[in-house]
Amino acid sequence: MRIVVIAIGRLKQGPERELAERYRERFEDLGRKLGFRGLDIQEIPESRARDAATRISEEAAAIAAAIPDKAVLVCLDERGQNIDSTTFASHLGRWRDQGLPAAVFVIGGADGLSPELRRTAKLGVAFGAATWPHQIVRVLLLEQIYRTATILAGHPYHRA
Repeated sequence: MRIVVIAIGRLKQGPERELAERYRERFEDLGRKLGFRGLDIQEIPESRARDAATRISEEAAAIAAAIPDKAVLVCLDERGQNIDSTTFASHLGRWRDQGLPAAVFVIGGADGLSPELRRTAKLGVAFGAATWPHQIVRVLLLEQIYRTATILAGHPYHRA
């Protein structure tokens, strides 16, 4: 199974990008041994529309076009579930074992994700009740994906 992160906006050069890349590389090394075929990050430019509804709609269309066929969709959304790392890992492990071709994690822009995308998602995940900048959410997500690999591998990184 391939892991795909689709994010609205670019991470500029700097510490956030370096940290995100570090977790992506760590996952790549361990993930292959666990049956994951890689971790791709697709950045979609933010819509330049003047009103929020149009921005959300335009971004949703671009996101939908990037989702591979038969992929399981996970939306990172403040309305999502607060799940622990072990539960997060069990979802990914189960989807991998079911032979799904991809798990797609979507991070919206400043205005959030469209209701249609949220409804079609298999899972909505929130990283707590706080609202986070999408750059930080990307780092948090990549760390959790790496942590998932360590949990599935029985590696001591996750000490819960």
